[in-house]
Amino acid sequence: MKVTTDRPYADPEKAARRLMKHARAFEPKQDGRIYIEKLNAPFLYVHKGTPAEYLAGLNFAIERGWIKMHESGTFVRFEQAGSDLFA
Repeated sequence: MKVTTDRPYADPEKAARRLMKHARAFEPKQDGRIYIEKLNAPFLYVHKGTPAEYLAGLNFAIERGWIKMHESGTFVRFEQAGSDLFA
């Protein structure tokens, strides 16, 4: 009997790509700002990702240069590499 199921976002790249889809769906505000709650709420509450999976995905996207987080941590902006994902 298998007690646990495989988590769909256990792979940081899959989690990052899901976050990028949420970021792409949101209409950026002032200067291309995408508020962080527009990424974490759907990921955590709709797709049932865990906070650890969310953080791993967010860090993966930042390391790859897809998004850049503001020093305050309240919003992100697309980088060129992130925009190229949807081209």
